Amino acid sequence: MKTIYLDHAATTPLRPEVLDAMLPWLKEDYGNASSLHRFGRTTRAMIDEARHRLADCLETKANELIFTSGGTESDNAAIFGAAAGYTAELRKQEAGRKSGPGHIITSRIEHHAVLEAVLRLEEQGVDVTWLPVDRYGQVQVEDVAKAIRPDTFLASIMMANNEVGTIQPIREIGGLLQSAGVLFHVDAVQALGSLPISLQTLPVDMMSFSAHKIGGPKGIGALYVSSRVRGWKPLMLGGSQEKARRAGTENTAAIAGFAKAVDIATKDLSSKQPFMEKLRLLMITALSDGLQEFDVVVNGHPTDRLAHILNVSFPGTDTESLLMNADLAGVAVASGSACSSGSHERSHVLGAMGLSEDVMNSAVRISFGIDNTVEETIEAANRLIPIVRRLGGRSGHN
Repeated sequence: MKTIYLDHAATTPLRPEVLDAMLPWLKEDYGNASSLHRFGRTTRAMIDEARHRLADCLETKANELIFTSGGTESDNAAIFGAAAGYTAELRKQEAGRKSGPGHIITSRIEHHAVLEAVLRLEEQGVDVTWLPVDRYGQVQVEDVAKAIRPDTFLASIMMANNEVGTIQPIREIGGLLQSAGVLFHVDAVQALGSLPISLQTLPVDMMSFSAHKIGGPKGIGALYVSSRVRGWKPLMLGGSQEKARRAGTENTAAIAGFAKAVDIATKDLSSKQPFMEKLRLLMITALSDGLQEFDVVVNGHPTDRLAHILNVSFPGTDTESLLMNADLAGVAVASGSACSSGSHERSHVLGAMGLSEDVMNSAVRISFGIDNTVEETIEAANRLIPIVRRLGGRSGHN
């Protein structure tokens, strides 16, 4: 029985072209980019070229991009760097002109890399406004406007949610924050390769990216820090790499792979999205037709959403049981929450959306990739349908 992989929101297979781009830097071109000899110069030239290629794809300047170990580090670096810069600025101010540790705005549906970083700052005395979302998982621009204070120094709102795929009104929120003089960080890890991103036109100060969501290697990402940003402090210390903005020997092979993956993802964007929509609709139709007597609930925004993510609930069943049985049936899907041995943590995203207990407790995330086919999608649905029946989904006629 062939296993069908439908968990591309978690990670994607490494594209063959990306592996080919990486291999020379794992074999013969092994120099340290900080070395002055020809081995080091060769590596340095590749990193500079990769940075320019990434900048071209994102429509920004190469010197505004910092290579990191991935999305988590990028999120942490943006948030802690902005906070450290704000604290340093406070110390420069005359006594009484400013007071307090400052204020951050974020939403309740952010990735844990943002949530936990902000929580750490809250523990250290920073005030935080945790914005609600509507039942579709979308932040309201007016809520952002109401939250802004004179001491607000940062807002962090993701571009698109990794669990339900809902896209946030980043342009409108960014314009509002920019006019108020508040730094705006956007986690675009799930959006890269699925939405067009032009940092030249978006009112964003910092943005996080990761390679392994777009057919690139794990362990490499990037943080965009606009040249407009003043006072941002690096998270990683100990060397002058990345123009002293991120210490540590560069992961050269991964950087080469990241640049190649972004190249491919941005060029494939126009053809990828209609195909992802086709697979998503096919899966919804197949599940609904095969489970006509059961509830099948699609979660997230009906239109403002990523094409490749389908979050669906089967009330009356249990997420953990669904995932385990799906795996036994050769279908790799996921929940948006952490599962460990014998325990299941409910999704904070679905909870923030105010969904009912039975919808939250039976939610499954199905996420498609460019290697999936129509035939696989139908076969996966056909394997999932008897599982829902066996686990006792709730009748849609109740």
